[in-house]
Amino acid sequence: MAVENISAAIEAILFSNGASVEKTKIAQALEISSDEVDEHITALIDDYTNANRGITIIRLGNSYQMVSCKEYAPQVRTVMDLRRNTPLSQAALEVLAVVAYNQPVTKAFVEQVRGVDCSGVLGSLTSKGLVEEKGRLELPGRPLLYGTTENFLRCFNISTLDELPPLPDNDEDKKENEDEQLNVFDVKTDENQ
Repeated sequence: MAVENISAAIEAILFSNGASVEKTKIAQALEISSDEVDEHITALIDDYTNANRGITIIRLGNSYQMVSCKEYAPQVRTVMDLRRNTPLSQAALEVLAVVAYNQPVTKAFVEQVRGVDCSGVLGSLTSKGLVEEKGRLELPGRPLLYGTTENFLRCFNISTLDELPPLPDNDEDKKENEDEQLNVFDVKTDENQ
C-alpha cells in the first residue's frame, strides 16, 4: 500500500494514537524504512517549529509521540483542569537518579546506595509513572528489577538515557584518599625513626 503523502500519514498515526508509537510500526504501516520515518518526522518537527504551532513531535527512545508545546502548558492545564503535580522530594530525586543511571536495579541496590529504606519512594515513583518493574533477578527470592519509563524521558525532556548528564568525577574523594594514604605513610615513617 503506497501512501502519497507520507508526512500527513505519519501525522495522522501519531495524532490518533495519543501515546508514543514505535518507529518500526510506523515504517511497517507505511511500507517505508525506519530511516525514512526519521526523515519525515524531522521535516514535520521543522514545519511545526517554523510555523510557530502549538504541537510538536518528540522522540522517546525508538518511539515518537505528538505532544503540545511546553510553552502552552499553563493554558492546556487550565482548559483540562489538570492538577499540577507536586515537585519530587530530595529522596525521590536521589532514588530516581540511582535507578536511571544503573538500571535495571533492585530495591536492595538502591537502599545500599542510599543507606535507607526506599520502599515508599519507589512506590511513589511507580505511581507517578517515572519508574516501572522491568522483570525479576534470577537470584533466590527473585527480587524485582526497576527501570525508568517513557514518562521519565518525557518529564525530563530527553529522548534517550544517553542524554542524561554524565556523573561527576569524584576528584575530591580521590584527593581525600590520596591525602589519607600520605598521612598513613607519614605516620609509619615517624614510627620508624
